[in-house]
Order: sequence, then structure tokens, then C-alpha cells
Amino acid sequence: MISIYSISALILAYLFGSIPTAVWIGQAFYNVDVREYGSGNAGATNTFRVLGKKAGIPVMLIDILKGWTATNLAYCIGISTTGAFHSNAFVNFQLALGITAVMGHLFPLFAGFRGGKGVATLFGMVLAVHLQASLLCVSVFIVVLLFTRYVSLSSILASFTYLIGVTFVFPLYIKSVIIYGMCICVLILVTHQKNIERLLKGKESKVNLFKRKTT
Repeated sequence: MISIYSISALILAYLFGSIPTAVWIGQAFYNVDVREYGSGNAGATNTFRVLGKKAGIPVMLIDILKGWTATNLAYCIGISTTGAFHSNAFVNFQLALGITAVMGHLFPLFAGFRGGKGVATLFGMVLAVHLQASLLCVSVFIVVLLFTRYVSLSSILASFTYLIGVTFVFPLYIKSVIIYGMCICVLILVTHQKNIERLLKGKESKVNLFKRKTT
């Protein structure tokens, strides 16, 4: 049921997603707009690449929090609007809120609609919707990242792991969740098209996980 409360929550979710963490942290502490360097994206990966882990870690955590917080706004709307917690209607509304936050990250109101790829915010969203599948994604992401040091490849494989998780390993038996998992895979593939091309050519940049960034 559409109400003023659900519309307000969707607007708030978009505003949460629109917080340009990478841009604000880069400008406030380093006098750098990360969108002018590296891949040109205002996200955690490019922040790690351009400014190092001291900037990248906070950006990543805050971007995850954006998605998690926006998705959990569903709990603030109330059972009378969304149905019983964890019902189809409730989960569908969580998905709507999370997707809206991701769109805010991709096209942030507060940064001229030039955002990042939304992977961290997307993870915050899936963390709120399905904890077990999200933890499975994290495991795959970390293992692939440690072995390859490719964030893009880790993100791509983690997205497919989520689809497998919600469909076969930890099924909720809610069709919209499975469809959403498919959409995640498509979104990640589309937003990482250039990364995939660089991976195939062997030109994709690797992250420096353990060494201190030098200037």
C-alpha cells in the first residue's frame, strides 16, 4: 500500500544513498576529488586506489552503512503499512528502499549525480535483507580478493554467489528476492563492463592490501 510514510521512506533512502562519502572524505582530508583520478568513480575501490586504505576503509564502511540503514527503514514504517515483518510485502519494501539507496549512490544528489558503482551500498542492502547469503558473499569476496587482488573480479563473483545463496543455499522462497539476486548480477556486470574488458586484457589494476601507500 502506497502511503505518505512509504514515499517519505523512499525519498530518505535516496538521500542516504546520495551521501558522496568518497567525494566528501577526499575533499575534506586530502583536498582531492577522487572522481578526477583513477577510474573516475566516487566509490570505495577508487578511494583505495587513489588515497589508500586510511581513506578507503571509512568510505567502504560508510557506504555499506548507507545501504543497510536505508533498507532497514522498512522497520520504521510499521506492520500496518508493510505487513508482518519478513512477509513478502515487507521484504519487497526492503528491496525497494535498498534499490533506491543504490540509485542514490550511482546518481548522488549531493555530488552532481556523478557517483560510484554502488557495490558497497548494494552489499549493505543485501546484508539487511538476507544475512546468511550476505556472509557467504563476503567469504567469496575476501577469498578471491586475497588470491587475485582484483576488487572488480571479487565483486562480480560475490554477486553471483548471492544469487546462488538466496536460490539454493539459504532460500527464502520469495520470488522477488531471487529476481533481485538476478538483477544484482546484471547490475554488477553492467557497471563493471570496463573492468571486465581490462581483466580480459590483463590490464586491470590490483589493490595494495598490505603495503603502506607511498607518496
